[in-house]
Amino acid sequence: MSSSPSSATCPAHLQPFVDLLGEDDAVNFLLEFGGGPVYLSQNPTSGSSIAAVVGRDKAIALAKELGPGSIRVPQGKPWIAERLRAKGTSVLAIARRLKLKDDTVRRWLNGRTDTRQGLLFSDLKHG
Repeated sequence: MSSSPSSATCPAHLQPFVDLLGEDDAVNFLLEFGGGPVYLSQNPTSGSSIAAVVGRDKAIALAKELGPGSIRVPQGKPWIAERLRAKGTSVLAIARRLKLKDDTVRRWLNGRTDTRQGLLFSDLKHG
């Protein structure tokens, strides 16, 4: 599948999920399973948690493309925040959904990085 303009900023480690599932289902999949392992089956049962989120056909497509077995699903929170914001979701709603502080979401959406952590170690350089 070709990338849509809205997925142009998709990080490479998330792109296979977007290509196989489409953007909306990729977001739902990452929200549901991101940060943990899942088992990809080429023949998911009716009780498959993955099939419940993205549908049986897309669950099979994931297993065929990524290989059957266990994988660790990336979280992709900054990208998810961008996608939700593009759909008109408020910063506060995004922060709640991603279990983050709203200033973290704002910083991501404004393209800034947190430079404060370096200050934690500045005494070590001079001490």
